[in-house]
Amino acid sequence: MIIYTYPVRTAFTDRDLEMISPELAIKGIEFTQSPIKLPFYFILQFFQLLWFLPKTNQYLCFFGGYHSVLPVWFGKVFHKKCVIQAGGTDCINMPEIDYGNFRKKWLRKATVYSFKNCSLILPVAEALVKQEYRYDPTISPKQGLLNLIPFLSTPIHVIPNGFDTDFWKDQNLDRLPNSLISIATGTSKRSRAIVKGYDLIEKLASLHPDINITLVGDENYSSPSQNIKVVGKQSRSELHKLYNSNHIYLQLSTSEGFPNALAEAMACGCIPIGSAVGAIPEIIGSPELILKTKNFDQLESIVQNLIKTDTTDKRNSSRERIVTNFSYQKRKAMLLSELA
Repeated sequence: MIIYTYPVRTAFTDRDLEMISPELAIKGIEFTQSPIKLPFYFILQFFQLLWFLPKTNQYLCFFGGYHSVLPVWFGKVFHKKCVIQAGGTDCINMPEIDYGNFRKKWLRKATVYSFKNCSLILPVAEALVKQEYRYDPTISPKQGLLNLIPFLSTPIHVIPNGFDTDFWKDQNLDRLPNSLISIATGTSKRSRAIVKGYDLIEKLASLHPDINITLVGDENYSSPSQNIKVVGKQSRSELHKLYNSNHIYLQLSTSEGFPNALAEAMACGCIPIGSAVGAIPEIIGSPELILKTKNFDQLESIVQNLIKTDTTDKRNSSRERIVTNFSYQKRKAMLLSELA
């Protein structure tokens, strides 16, 4: 049996369980993101891992961090394979924007221990392995595991995310004019909003009242702009409806691994505009839709060009990009081959 640990349950972890469970026995164990609860959860996780030890043949962790320390330790002591899926924040050090595991002393130690002592690392993007970061000049360019963990020798194999394009599809409905959408959680916290590029989105909204923007994921986010609509977390069917009613999807993150919402929106026919970080350029594929640096004038120009032109071909190519390169079945096959 595979023991699958993660700091918080997400659509991503649910999808992994869905992918793996028909082929291999797997048990999900949630940890915590609350610093206050950490001591209790370390004790709880220890006894959980001990209880399932006789049936366990390997460990799988979503992200490296506090929750992966004990699975890695159990793997070393009891000679069981331990795989960590690197997803983004666990490969980043950006204290300038209060982001990344490596900006905090004890979280950095937990992350480094986990990646150095696990059996295999499966990042969702090549940029998480090693990158020369250039998007925001105020941030250190040395990012990614090989830059942040000297002499890391653990095997690394990149496996991009995959999507059910039979569900995420363009229904060819009429879309709201001049409509843009972006999705992120936790953005009522200012530092998180900046990480997700909401400072650029707010400026765009304030200067272009004819543009309608929907921000999804945190109902407590407050915007001063009348043309920004804020909604909380949505179900899959609600997200599908939102994607199909908007023209443009914005992924203006200052840092990112492989953003699921971007690919889902593209599969539904949204035209993407994304920052040159993480896997975003690889997902989008069209250089003219990439914000190369954090530059508002460049963003404004890209948005205005899309609004003024016929975008039917771009809608079709956006979906085709996901269908061809980031399918659910492709990720499933790659993931199962590493866990078998």
